Amino acid sequence: MLLTIVAGVIVLSVLIIVHELGHFFAAKATGVWVEEFGIGFPPRLYGRKWGDTIYSINWIPFGGFNKISGEVDPKAPRALAARGYAVRLLVLSGGIITNLILPFILLSVAFMIPHDVLEGKVVIEEVASGSPAEISGLRVGDTILTVDGREVQSVGDLARFTQLRLGAEVAIDVRRADASLETVRLVPRWRYPAGQGPMGIRSRTLDPVIIRESLPFWRAVPVGARTCIETLVLSKNGITEMINGMIPFQPSGPVSIVQVAGEVAHTGISPLLELTAFISIAVAITQIIPFPALDGGRLIFLFLEWVRRGKRVSPRTEGIIHSIGFFILLALMLLVTYQDIIRWVSGESLLP
Repeated sequence: MLLTIVAGVIVLSVLIIVHELGHFFAAKATGVWVEEFGIGFPPRLYGRKWGDTIYSINWIPFGGFNKISGEVDPKAPRALAARGYAVRLLVLSGGIITNLILPFILLSVAFMIPHDVLEGKVVIEEVASGSPAEISGLRVGDTILTVDGREVQSVGDLARFTQLRLGAEVAIDVRRADASLETVRLVPRWRYPAGQGPMGIRSRTLDPVIIRESLPFWRAVPVGARTCIETLVLSKNGITEMINGMIPFQPSGPVSIVQVAGEVAHTGISPLLELTAFISIAVAITQIIPFPALDGGRLIFLFLEWVRRGKRVSPRTEGIIHSIGFFILLALMLLVTYQDIIRWVSGESLLP
């Protein structure tokens, strides 16, 4: 339990602090006044002023915050709202940018640290009637070797490569039961009957072997970059599938992050770094949503001002809208947290 809590607090804090550092560095670089940068949340435990900014450590040990002058009021000293569109766009987007940079760094490091990799043969056990797999000629007993030239060593690999190419043609190299090799082409579908999946097959990994692997720096960096980009694509496709009703919408909050981080921490540093990277991408995507109080909501007001050729929404009105949005988000967070606590207390794991 202690490891779970510590790992969860560290993961949450890193994600929030990195997000706030993005806003902080963007504001500092453009001359916008950052009144305070804090680690944790008030009440304040310790604070010291360097230059024109107070740097504080606070009692509530989750993440951090920026107090940036004039986020909505252009009359405040060295106000953000008084700056041009480019500066405000950079400062408001700074957190999202750093939440997208962090996964690249974490994944690169994760691949350099020794970690477990599952290897085996992926064999088709069932082909659904009328599915893309049946139409393309895939058969029960086929061993899937590659998808678009990428080696398939587990059912997880196959699912990942398939999800990356939803709606697009893929080339699949297979070994038939008679040992002959063949390449088939199909289009994984966005919508499919329950239990069939995008291709319409059920498969399993035969002769699985777990090996320890660590990549050298010159390989880990490009693999980390590719994995980061692919995770963005998978996130986009997952959102589309939720909208289509293909996968359920299961909101998770801080308690779930703590629970999952604790479970993953028991498996090693590399998986924990990968988890933190994936959550960071999720945070970036969430912050892009054009909802009041989120970065995306603030960017909407900037866009409206640009469309209206410099005519602003009044600071008072914008502040009220963001406050309402904040309380709505807080209410939703409390509801999700309650559900997360019930799930955790019941002993339900969030890991597959």
